[in-house]
Amino acid sequence: MALTRDEMAARAALELRDGSYVNLGIGLPTLIPSHLPPGIDVVLHSENGVLGVGPYPHEVEVDPKLINAGKETVTIIPGASFFDSALSFAMIRGGRVQTAILGAMQVSVRGDIANWAVPGKRVKGMGGAMDLVNGAERVIVLMEHVAKDGTAKIVEQCSLPLTGVACVDRIITDLAVIDVTESGLVLVELADGVTVDEVVGATEAPLRVELPAR
Repeated sequence: MALTRDEMAARAALELRDGSYVNLGIGLPTLIPSHLPPGIDVVLHSENGVLGVGPYPHEVEVDPKLINAGKETVTIIPGASFFDSALSFAMIRGGRVQTAILGAMQVSVRGDIANWAVPGKRVKGMGGAMDLVNGAERVIVLMEHVAKDGTAKIVEQCSLPLTGVACVDRIITDLAVIDVTESGLVLVELADGVTVDEVVGATEAPLRVELPAR
């Protein structure tokens, strides 16, 4: 069975290293703060100018002045700081953010990512993804394995406008975990109840299977 959105966020949370600085894109990645493993302390960065983002607030904690880049209300951890977008992007471009986790519309076999525009549809803006995929040490994509119309999102070559080129390190989906390597895409983990054939069938790009022995 495919993972739920919360299960996907919990799996992605396992990628975070204690003490690291992490930027979370809008959508699925914003669920991650509620699923951080015990004993793992990370500093979450939001590109609208917050360092030290916490989980979503309970109703009694909602402060309309505290929002993330997706304009959702959030909490902050002790010691959090606020700054303008110029300083926020200086952190990103200067390599101060170790990990970026973001969604995607397509990821190619060489780690290209398309996540900001669909031709013919209105675009609100490209956001900060282009800076993030080039400035972060590690880029993880968190997304459903296939699009709503059933088409593959992990492809040989992106057909949508690119956000970044050869920048994705790992893909986490509702079906599997796939690494991007110099020799192609490697299937390293399956969601419970999902088979290799199901993942291969839902993936346009070729996959090399290197699952751990059970």
